[in-house]
Amino acid sequence: MDPIRESLLKKSKASKLEMRGKIITYFCIGLIVAIVLAIFYFVASKGLATFFTDKVSIKDFLLGKSWNPGTLDKAGKPEVGALPMISGSFFVTFLSALIATPFAIGTAIFMVEISPNTGSRILQPVTELLVGIPSVVYGFIGLSVVVPFVRSIFGGTGFGILSGTFVLFVMILPTVTSMTVDTLKSVPRYYREASLALGATRWQTIYKVILRAATPGIMTAVVFGMARAFGEALAVQMVIGNASLMPSSLITPSSTLTSILTMGIGNTVMGSLENNALWSLALILLLMSLFFNMVVRVIGKRGALK
Repeated sequence: MDPIRESLLKKSKASKLEMRGKIITYFCIGLIVAIVLAIFYFVASKGLATFFTDKVSIKDFLLGKSWNPGTLDKAGKPEVGALPMISGSFFVTFLSALIATPFAIGTAIFMVEISPNTGSRILQPVTELLVGIPSVVYGFIGLSVVVPFVRSIFGGTGFGILSGTFVLFVMILPTVTSMTVDTLKSVPRYYREASLALGATRWQTIYKVILRAATPGIMTAVVFGMARAFGEALAVQMVIGNASLMPSSLITPSSTLTSILTMGIGNTVMGSLENNALWSLALILLLMSLFFNMVVRVIGKRGALK
């Protein structure tokens, strides 16, 4: 073969390195996808065993109000009603997000629009510090401060949804705040300049222009905060009371999906009804995480279309 033709057809060192990089990249992507699918399969196979192996009705499981998998009711069916835990999880999630959202938006507006220098020097490090605090520390603070406060102000034992809401409010606040800050910073500068040129005040510009342009990003931040609150286990377990009862008020002991899981999963035999029922709770958590991710994608697409 002609040496010139052979040298032209021979792969260069750069192309070989690029091919190796592509192989490593595709391998890592495939590994991540395989791990995610394996997790879904494992949790689903364990969680669905409650319905297919132990013959528990899905309706009774989701709408039942009595949780005691080791005993049978008068009809001879196991008491595996998960409605109290599902209700408790949704209550603490939505209440904490409802309280955290105004604080997060206000803090983000101050950091970006009102006083960027103070925000970057003081508030941003504080927010990052809150993100790095372990969940058990939040739980201990809630147990030592929040529970006695709720007990002295609102009565009851202090354990309940209200205490869990206060703890989760502090835990998700930095997440919602940091994402809202990034969203406000991404609003084009000419939006502000055009609004001010038309005679709008700074507050009118913030309320009428900037916040409206940043609404999809703010909603995404709130959903991310709710996803973290819904899956939080240790801190909530320490302050909510862990009673498998339907929430009758905000100050009575209650429970969440994660609190029951963390307490019971290590005290059951693999393959038993009690263990399968707990895996069914884990499956609900996994499906809710998937739902939150889908909501974030929908919000992002709508924001992009605008």
